Amino acid sequence: MGTLKEYRVELPISVENYRIAQLYTVTEASMNETGGGEGIEVVKNEPYVEGKGEFGNDVTEPGQYTLKIMHLKSKVPQWIVKLAPEGALEVHEEAWNAYPYCKTVYTNPYMGENFHVIIKTWHKEGPSSRHSNVHELNESELAKREVIDIDIAAEKKLVGPHDYKEDEDPLLVRSEKANCGPLTPDWNKGASDTTKDGYPMMTCYKLYDVRFKWCLLQTVVESEIGKAVYRLLRNFHRQMFCWMDRWYGLTLDDIRRIEDETKDKLDKMRNEGEVKGMKCG
Repeated sequence: MGTLKEYRVELPISVENYRIAQLYTVTEASMNETGGGEGIEVVKNEPYVEGKGEFGNDVTEPGQYTLKIMHLKSKVPQWIVKLAPEGALEVHEEAWNAYPYCKTVYTNPYMGENFHVIIKTWHKEGPSSRHSNVHELNESELAKREVIDIDIAAEKKLVGPHDYKEDEDPLLVRSEKANCGPLTPDWNKGASDTTKDGYPMMTCYKLYDVRFKWCLLQTVVESEIGKAVYRLLRNFHRQMFCWMDRWYGLTLDDIRRIEDETKDKLDKMRNEGEVKGMKCG
């Protein structure tokens, strides 16, 4: 059972630059979501030669392995908080980043094999229409898959009052370093490797395999996870674009240094202050 959803995010960024942009935005977003006893705990962040473990055996290309623990009590609907036993709202994230391919797996120690979210991501040049089956799904998987397009330049009313910020609106923000933006509502119309305004064009194809096997709650919780994923990916990539002047021109060595500094900050922030970030609203 479970659900299979492929989220496609088009961006006016080159595939090469997206690697830096994604890693930088993850570090910033992690700090924005950490405080008051909740947030992100980085356990491991190290190179690997080949994937290992229950979920990493099929990752054959070398890359960067991360293990994080996510403390999430205020990030889920309150009715789940009331039902869940103490300690059940802790999610482990393992990731094998063999860019331009990445695999990320979320598990929960309490639920064991009854819960997982497996994410397989390809980053490809061009618009989302270029690849109809980038993950090479079989016929039964294709019949089950739901494709969802995410527009980073959605209007304010479509983003909603809980998430909208003027300084994170691609329709308003311009990058001076990259000479990019603000975007227009139809910025991604076309079928070439560049946008109609001449920016690079790429797409993230993120395939989410979600399983939540809990008596009477499976359908509802899987639906809630789907809504949360859409919101997270939309907000994350809007931030990525609007923070372009922060990450544009950074090297991978710069990113590794920032990640090391961020780990120490997260350890301190998680144990003090108030709960921060995107709560369930």
